[in-house]
Amino acid sequence: METAIVLFTRDLRVHDHPALAAACATACRVVPLFVLDPAVPAGRRRPFLLDCLRDLRDSLRERGGELLVRQGDVVAETMRLAQETSAEAVHVSADVSSLARARQRRLAAERIEVRTFPGVTVVPPGLLRPSGGGDHYRVFTPYWRAWSAAPRRAAAETPAAVRVPPGLDPGRIPGQPSSGGVRGGERAARARLAEWIRTGLDGYAEGRDDLAGDRTSRLSPFLRFGCLSPLELAGLPSDGFVRQLCWRDFYHQVAFAFPELNRRDYRPRGARWREDEEAAEAWRSGMTGIPVVDAGMRQLRAEGWMHNRARLITASYLVKHLRIDWRVGADHFFELLLDGDVADNSGNWQWIAGTGNDTRPNRTFNPVRQAGRFDPDGAYVRRHVPELADVPTRLIHQPWTSPVPISGYPRPLTAL
Repeated sequence: METAIVLFTRDLRVHDHPALAAACATACRVVPLFVLDPAVPAGRRRPFLLDCLRDLRDSLRERGGELLVRQGDVVAETMRLAQETSAEAVHVSADVSSLARARQRRLAAERIEVRTFPGVTVVPPGLLRPSGGGDHYRVFTPYWRAWSAAPRRAAAETPAAVRVPPGLDPGRIPGQPSSGGVRGGERAARARLAEWIRTGLDGYAEGRDDLAGDRTSRLSPFLRFGCLSPLELAGLPSDGFVRQLCWRDFYHQVAFAFPELNRRDYRPRGARWREDEEAAEAWRSGMTGIPVVDAGMRQLRAEGWMHNRARLITASYLVKHLRIDWRVGADHFFELLLDGDVADNSGNWQWIAGTGNDTRPNRTFNPVRQAGRFDPDGAYVRRHVPELADVPTRLIHQPWTSPVPISGYPRPLTAL
């Protein structure tokens, strides 16, 4: 083959990138491409995404290549470049969202060969099926067993050289590098991974729920944009961490079978949701009067990230205590989270709401009990809700028992 386009989407790396490796191995010329589509706003993730693109461009240039960046409709821009370069094929990593699959179908309808490759998940979403029938696993535990026993592909070779046709305009990556917060890109991802393996991997299973200790990996934004290969992470010697990767694959195979996971109940149960915008906004703003809930929501707004245990507590409060539709919460999380991903975000929200894959749909997380267990000294709450800095530890998590009113801090929206 003379020329192939590699269409990058959320696989912004050069290590273990099957689509890129195959193109470099089979084509004389390779055209790496990313299209910024204004119809798909990145929200809070945009600076992180632009960091990832700059880093990817640098990595490709080190190999003699280039990352071409265009703005517009992804399919239209891909085909425009294909015509300009006389490309014969488009290589792309297969994905599961309705948007990604519609894009793949539109590309396939064009007069060009489209080749899809694994790389977004550890195990391809449609590969594992229950022995009793059905197109996907609906319950996690049997999926975990099948996933753990499934054969894994070999990691793709990192190309030593990327040969790009001469004379192409690389295009501009807009904006400036991030000056604060989490920097995106494969280099930052691999540095974070190395540091966490050195300092946090051994105690992950025991410490991952410690709210104040914050002993999670913080790798999820890098996984969201494919700066790290999930296959590589699945080889880490930690069953607790690898199980979390399996949850990610689990929801991707659910979304593959049920593309409307972000909008429709996976298992409708006739829930009656309340419409209460005032309560929803108090929840979004971290002003519910439930300390641990407010701490989590403020961490989200400040950092674009929230501790996993806090995600469970805040989500349960919205849907089980305030009785507000899970889609309200899912939309807010998706807008602000650096790791906001359609499959994981929607799957987890439906699990909490009882409309998804939880085998106990009536499960409720009591925020006061959860806070007492996972933030016993109140350090997490004090860190993110400074109004409560001087509240005694015995009262820090209680919404109703503060001995005096706290200026600027609300009474709880609802009793527990």
